[in-house]
Amino acid sequence: MSDYRIQGATGEWEVVIGLEVHAQVTSNAKLFSGAATAFGAEPNTQVSLVDAAMPGMLPVPNMECIRQAVRTGMAIDATINRWSRFDRKNYFYADLPQGYQISQLYHPLVGEGAIEISPDDRNPDATKTIGVERIHVEQDAGKLMHDQHPTRSYVDLNRSGVALMEIVSRPDMRSPAEAGAYLRKLRAILRYVGSCDGNMEEGSMRADVNVSVRKVGDELGTRTETKNVNSVRFVMAAIEYEAKRQVEVIEDGGRIVQETRLFNVESGTTRSMRSKEDAHDYRYFPDPDLLPLELEEAFLADCRASLPELPDAKRKRYEGLGISAYQADVLTAEVEAARWFDALLEAGAKPVAAANWTTSELFGALNRTGRDIATSPVSPSQAAELLALVADGTLSGSLAKQVFEVMLETGDAPARIVEDRGLKQTSDTGAILAVIAEVIARSPNQLAQYRGGKETLFGYFVGQTMKAMGGKANPAVVNELLKKALA
Repeated sequence: MSDYRIQGATGEWEVVIGLEVHAQVTSNAKLFSGAATAFGAEPNTQVSLVDAAMPGMLPVPNMECIRQAVRTGMAIDATINRWSRFDRKNYFYADLPQGYQISQLYHPLVGEGAIEISPDDRNPDATKTIGVERIHVEQDAGKLMHDQHPTRSYVDLNRSGVALMEIVSRPDMRSPAEAGAYLRKLRAILRYVGSCDGNMEEGSMRADVNVSVRKVGDELGTRTETKNVNSVRFVMAAIEYEAKRQVEVIEDGGRIVQETRLFNVESGTTRSMRSKEDAHDYRYFPDPDLLPLELEEAFLADCRASLPELPDAKRKRYEGLGISAYQADVLTAEVEAARWFDALLEAGAKPVAAANWTTSELFGALNRTGRDIATSPVSPSQAAELLALVADGTLSGSLAKQVFEVMLETGDAPARIVEDRGLKQTSDTGAILAVIAEVIARSPNQLAQYRGGKETLFGYFVGQTMKAMGGKANPAVVNELLKKALA
């Protein structure tokens, strides 16, 4: 149960949130035509006769799009409907050539499922289950462009007919943090499955945010829908603003109108766009040009067999290897990072040491240099080699950091860097004892204080010895020999 509340003049208010996420299906063609779907193409260069609604053109379902939607449903343990049907959603808009959108209202492809979220990043074990009401497939509309001419609006039909999955949650979220966690988890699942690239900046994943408020325990209030929000941060900001706005309206004696709103990313506010339509306003009816979808058992079995290890299963596997819950959560948040880490383990790295190094040294360096895991100059096999050199005593922790910095700059293998630059750690007791003797000889005051009971000075002697040996001495050997020499 979330403790997030809006503090109003009349007391505490609870926020009720549901998300309708539109995810562009990964496919090299549109839902009902063979036109391409590449992002960034010149306007109106990816439009078939079907997409342009030329007379006599009939839609033909792209079964790869259907397959990806089914796989997505299976990934959230949803009901897969063996029989589903397409409906026409009728409305006029300049970027909708047919005058209707082909969607699924009455008989969706995917039924009820659930997504488990961890709203608190600091406590991944504290989870909440968010219900998913349905996933249906539908075609996208085109795009109106208002900034190309001072007095005219242009229409780009490249997106017309692009396949979307609309993933409709239950109104189970009670805070911006829960909505953010849900959206991040859903995006991760889609990217693991490969059914959507999750690129919110390019519009291939966007959310309609339904928000209402109520006194705790009361019945549901009237909701508003904020359309096409395209980042997790903006979704959370839209919820926070809209919830506070609704509380203020109600407490001032007004009432909330069911409407569609837009989020302004510059001001962090929402504004009214139009009154919210109901299903009957769209005059839904079965599309006469499309037969119902009837899925065979062999098709469903193939979909299920194609699913990869999903984020929750991977996180539990990592925890079973001794990796902390927090690190397992970090490592599985993005599919590329998880695949990179799996390759590191396959190359022989010890799980706990590998997780510590990856989440601190590697991710820290990538953030510092503005890279992501896909453009990392250090490969999993090179990282495994570096960790092995630390494990066998060839490199100390400080030397390993030096080698890693060179790896980032050059892409060279660690063993070669160690050889070329003479960075190998030494455990030569004779050489270390000679340096210890010099350090003690030039530190009579510190020696007297140490032997007089000031044991914290032991660190001073360790530091001076390591410094004199350029960081190449084996710290364990230094500690052992120093204890004997200082006794």
